[in-house]
Formats: sequence, C-alpha cells, structure tokens
Amino acid sequence: MLLETISILDGTIQHLSHHQARLSASQRALFTEYTPIDLEDAIRPTSASGQIKCRVRYAQDLIDVTFEPYIPREIRRLKPIDSTIEYAYKYSDREAIEELFSRRGEADDILIVKNGLVTDTSAANIAFYDGSRWHTPKNPLLRGTTRERLLRSGFLTPRDIPIGQIDRFEAFALMNAMIGFLPIRNGIIA
Repeated sequence: MLLETISILDGTIQHLSHHQARLSASQRALFTEYTPIDLEDAIRPTSASGQIKCRVRYAQDLIDVTFEPYIPREIRRLKPIDSTIEYAYKYSDREAIEELFSRRGEADDILIVKNGLVTDTSAANIAFYDGSRWHTPKNPLLRGTTRERLLRSGFLTPRDIPIGQIDRFEAFALMNAMIGFLPIRNGIIA
C-alpha cells in the first residue's frame, strides 16, 4: 500500500499537482492494472482553518483519505545511522524506517547514510547550506515532492554528500510536504 501525505492550509490543498504526478508515476511503475486516481476529486478538506495533514492511501485503487490536525515535531539534533534500506516509493508500511528511527538515542531524528553518503531523515529530505547554496543528496531514499519542486526551481543543487563532510556546512534544512523547507541553523549532527 502506498501513501501521499498532503498539507492542507486554511482549506487550500498545497502543491496538489506534484502529489498527483508522484501518485500517478507510482501506480504506473508498480501495477500493470490499476484505476487512475484523481486527487482533486478524492480530497475534500474538512476544515477551513489551520494546517491539516491529509493522507491518501492507495494501491491499484484508492483505499482511503484521512485528515488530522498537523502537529509539527521540533528537530534540532540528528544521529547518523548506516543502512542499506530501499524506499524509492512512499509506502504506508514504514516498519524498516521506524526500526532505524528507534536507534536515534538522545537525538530528535536520524540521518540515514548509505555507502557513506547522506540520504534522508526518517520523515524528510535534507539539504545542507555551504554559505552560498543549498545542496541536497543526489540519491535520496525518496524523491519527495518539496525536494523535487525546489530542484526544478534551481533553489537546490543535487550532489553527493559524504557523511564525513557534513561538518563543513553552516546549516541544514529539512523538507517535506508538511513543513515545506525548514532551515535549522544551529542544529547538531550527533
């Protein structure tokens, strides 16, 4: 089962075309037979104020659409965790990611490292600031919709980011559909 997590802000669905593109591409890649899902028809916001987290679960067909108030988590400290995890599609089963997350110790989240290169955190893509540009891992676990949008705009530059070189950057930022692009200037990589 696959998942799209979509932000609804004050009754307005955010960046729907990017979520539609990923959902459609996932269905085409994973299923020989499926019913195309039109997110604009499927999502009916239930609240007109505040930020709502909309979850669309699907496979060959739409399974369900749920809504809940969004409560952000503060993330200031990341713990690097080596892994060989594969997560090219946004699955609703996050057991492997949750197992990695359980190893965070005192940190707020994990920084998943594959073959010595930074990929993502448990719930967000990541970028690093070198003093003039923001760089994001060339090969993330998941090509998030916010990351893709910022790459297309030229705001982010993709590159390999070896874990041993992250102390050279001034700041990092987390990004996903719910938080947008969130710079963390005084964050710590534990």
